Amino acid sequence: MPSPRRVMFISTHGYVSGEVEFGKPDTGGQVVYVLELAKCIARFGYQVDIFTRRFEDQPEQEDVAPGVQILRAPCGGPDFIPKETLCDSIPEWIANAMELIERRGGEPYQFINSHYWDAGLAGQGLSRRLEIPHIHTPHSLGAWKRENMDGEPDVLEKQYNFKRRIKEERIVFHDCEAIVATTAQQRDILLGDPEYDVSRDKVHVVPPGYDDTRFFPVSTATRQALKQQYGYEGRIVLAVGRIARNKGYDLLIKAMQKVCHRHEDVKLLLAIGSTEPNKQEREMVKELKTLSEKLGIGKRVIFEDYIPDDALPDYYRLCDVFALSSRYEPFGMTAVEAMACGAATVVTTEGGLWERLDWGLNALYANPFDEFEYGSAIHHILAHDRLSQQVSRNGSHRARADFTWIGIAQQIIRIAKAPAFQMEDEDPTVHQPGVIAPT
Repeated sequence: MPSPRRVMFISTHGYVSGEVEFGKPDTGGQVVYVLELAKCIARFGYQVDIFTRRFEDQPEQEDVAPGVQILRAPCGGPDFIPKETLCDSIPEWIANAMELIERRGGEPYQFINSHYWDAGLAGQGLSRRLEIPHIHTPHSLGAWKRENMDGEPDVLEKQYNFKRRIKEERIVFHDCEAIVATTAQQRDILLGDPEYDVSRDKVHVVPPGYDDTRFFPVSTATRQALKQQYGYEGRIVLAVGRIARNKGYDLLIKAMQKVCHRHEDVKLLLAIGSTEPNKQEREMVKELKTLSEKLGIGKRVIFEDYIPDDALPDYYRLCDVFALSSRYEPFGMTAVEAMACGAATVVTTEGGLWERLDWGLNALYANPFDEFEYGSAIHHILAHDRLSQQVSRNGSHRARADFTWIGIAQQIIRIAKAPAFQMEDEDPTVHQPGVIAPT
């Protein structure tokens, strides 16, 4: 049997592992995206090696699934490094990754797919050294995030390193062979923002996906049984995510004040715990608890710690409304998963998902900066059974039609095999090692 074609994924920051460690710093939806996309591409006959940073006591290699493994190269010492400053250690990571690649040998890689801007720097460096094409998936954009974050500009710059990030993003965008934007809004920023000024033929819009073998609807009776099983009463509005200010939990609590006054049996469940919360995260949770008490709904807001990944589908199913309230959200994978499980969903208009949905049919969407508008959307679902049932049913159908991982993987493979990837002066009818031949 011939050796499988090989693909390199790069996701350098956070805790990248076969079992996603939700709640860990800089670890969440992107890790899920990388793992699930890799598994699906492997089903098409590829060997997918996910390259990441090695730190703490992590092993160099971890087998994830048939055709998928994680390979770790160190840089920057043994401790965790935040994604905003990891860029300083990327040259060291590239050198160590090259040593790892050469030591392991094997067939050449067909292409690189990097994820987030730090990995984009790594991907571009390896692309030059290995002479293979580089697809970059930014997941979020520094210019957009900078414009949508609340706070003093100097403080935000110090925390998020925007100037360095946007400068490096521009270089990656111009040097790579293709960019995968997860939303049409991302594409428009890449094409229209003078800080990026990317050529139109380089950008492809491919939304994230979800695992339809895990996230699917169940009967009303089962949903009620799950609510009892997990010890909740009344109607539940659920929000899930890591602890971060851009997630808009404070805005959601303010919106819920109006909802609680109209619905005596409703509670807000904030599943925003962390397995190892740092001081800043503990302070943010404390602020949210203080806010809910100040607004008079302290007893109506439930703060949950980390929810295990295998229990997440059940939480989506037991809630009456799922709320995505981010101030800044490149896409909103949790909302897609919730819709797939049949949860009536309210999404933010500060991200790209809402543009792919029909208001009142698949979901409701509202501006989370307007607490009255956002609270009104939640109220409408709770107040009108027919609307709730409609968005629950049709939201699940839309998720399955548009966002399964198999479909996403097929799109990425098509991009990778595009004629634009032919190296200069190459005969496009001849396949050479390390070059992607046209279909």
